[in-house]
Amino acid sequence: LDKMGWRDKVRAIIIGHAHLDHIGGLPYITHRYPNAPIIATPFTMAFFNTLLEDNKMFSKNKQIILKGNSSMKIKGHSEEYTLEFVHVTHSTLQCVLCALHSKEGVFFYALDYKFDNYPVMGERTNYKRLRELGKKGVKVLVTEALYSGTERRTPSERIARNMIEDSFSRIRKTNTAIFVTTFSSHIPRLKSIVEFGKRTNRKIVFLGRSLNKYVNCAIKVGECPFKNEIEMIKYRNQVNSFLKRLEKERGRDLVVCTGHQAEPGSILDRVLNDETPFKFRPDDNVVFSSSVIPVPVNIHARDKMDKKLMQKRVRIQTDVHVSGHAGREDLRDMLEMLKPEHVVPAHGTLQQETPLIELAKEMGYKFGETAHLSSDGKVLKF
Repeated sequence: LDKMGWRDKVRAIIIGHAHLDHIGGLPYITHRYPNAPIIATPFTMAFFNTLLEDNKMFSKNKQIILKGNSSMKIKGHSEEYTLEFVHVTHSTLQCVLCALHSKEGVFFYALDYKFDNYPVMGERTNYKRLRELGKKGVKVLVTEALYSGTERRTPSERIARNMIEDSFSRIRKTNTAIFVTTFSSHIPRLKSIVEFGKRTNRKIVFLGRSLNKYVNCAIKVGECPFKNEIEMIKYRNQVNSFLKRLEKERGRDLVVCTGHQAEPGSILDRVLNDETPFKFRPDDNVVFSSSVIPVPVNIHARDKMDKKLMQKRVRIQTDVHVSGHAGREDLRDMLEMLKPEHVVPAHGTLQQETPLIELAKEMGYKFGETAHLSSDGKVLKF
């Protein structure tokens, strides 16, 4: 924006959901746009403020809470815009799609989402409003395309819930350790882990700073139904004290921890690198309620972690998970509901975005005219 001389034109900073790849950089740039309010749902705003606090940073920007299926006015230089948040399902709480109403039509920003008709927490996507916007006229749709090449509709989170129940039911030895790791932001997934974890007659203990951050944000906005059923341990010395006890009493607790992508410094990483008092033994259990994010660094790190676990003869269950991103058929549904004049894939590599262009062409769009590939910093004119 600065390179194009647009810094003074920024009228608002709008956040669709609380995942780090969408919000993590925000504390570092808000000072560039001090007059632009930050607009987000309650959970997303709570997490933004947690990021500020965690990094000992401060933002002068006005904060505006806007709930899903609500709208507000934003004053532009030459006209007044209406920002509308449309509730959508994804893999964290209070996610929204952003519709910006202008004289030219509706600009629709759809990152990230899936269409889950049986969500574990919250409501279904507001399909009714999407169809209404399609009838009104959407000028441009910018949509995620991460899995546009997968011939599927992404399964419901209810499927992951069933997988967790099945996974825990297969752990029969009562004197072995159980570690479960998943995305810290996935509060509905954590809800299922806690509910079925209780059936093991173990105390549920959450270890790791990122888990602590997201769960506390959920508590702040009244969206943590399991808050009284867990113990959260955040600081390293407390974590080590707990793991020292777990080393001796392996069947007492079920551990939910960080490390599903083998992140350096995560709980699982530290345990496997002998940086804690706990050591895995044969027949201990590690459940990965996640997929490996398909980038080289994650693939390599998880491969290395899995080999270490197997060398210790730990019983591993991987991919106890369903995605939070739209598949090809979900994207087709989105295009059919919104009927946008122009389609722009986003949130993926060229290889991941190209299949969405092919889908758009199949539905009557023309590449370079109404279906566009873009990149950061590139300006598209319609």
